[in-house]
Amino acid sequence: MVCNSCPTDAPAKPDPRWRRVLWVALAINLAMFAGEIFAGIASGSRSLQADALDFLGDSANYAISLGVAGLALRWRSRAALVKGGTILAFGLYVLVTTVIAAFGSRVPQGETMGAVGLLALLANGTVALMLFRYRGGDANMRSVWICSRNDAIGNLAVVGAALGVLGTGTQWPDIAVAGIMAALGISGGLQILIQASRELTETTSDHRSDDSSKLLNSVMK
Repeated sequence: MVCNSCPTDAPAKPDPRWRRVLWVALAINLAMFAGEIFAGIASGSRSLQADALDFLGDSANYAISLGVAGLALRWRSRAALVKGGTILAFGLYVLVTTVIAAFGSRVPQGETMGAVGLLALLANGTVALMLFRYRGGDANMRSVWICSRNDAIGNLAVVGAALGVLGTGTQWPDIAVAGIMAALGISGGLQILIQASRELTETTSDHRSDDSSKLLNSVMK
């Protein structure tokens, strides 16, 4: 017998508010990616470049979420698997590039880091507030919330790195923050992958149970 607490695989009723929030989040992230990648390269900041790539990854994740909104849970969970893998890959990429940058000697521009970091914090804080009510949903919704939460934390860290660069005159605060952002990406990606895998396992079990029941009923008839 299938337990009532197991997630249903029925298509979710589309929530117009959810879709509107995703569209706004998508627009904000695309705009911030374009501005921050330019600022990151110009200033020589690894943490800004990492944050810009995060904005790009989030834009793709929001687009995927819009595409699967209203579909059955197994499809939303599969989309979450893709997003979790993307976030994990991003975290690993940032980690590798940060280690490589640590062997360099260029000191980033702290003023640019601080100004862009504050703007990014405002953007991600707005998105996180809009998505807060959906943080307890399925893996797909939760993945969107985790993205926004991690971004806001990362932006705070970038602002801190800017102050550190200005105070020390070295690149190490920037390198340290880039490493933290890599850890957040790896941790968030793993959380999403675990929940999405659990949902897929449960919905597959429910689907097989339903098929068995239908077969048994047909035989009894």
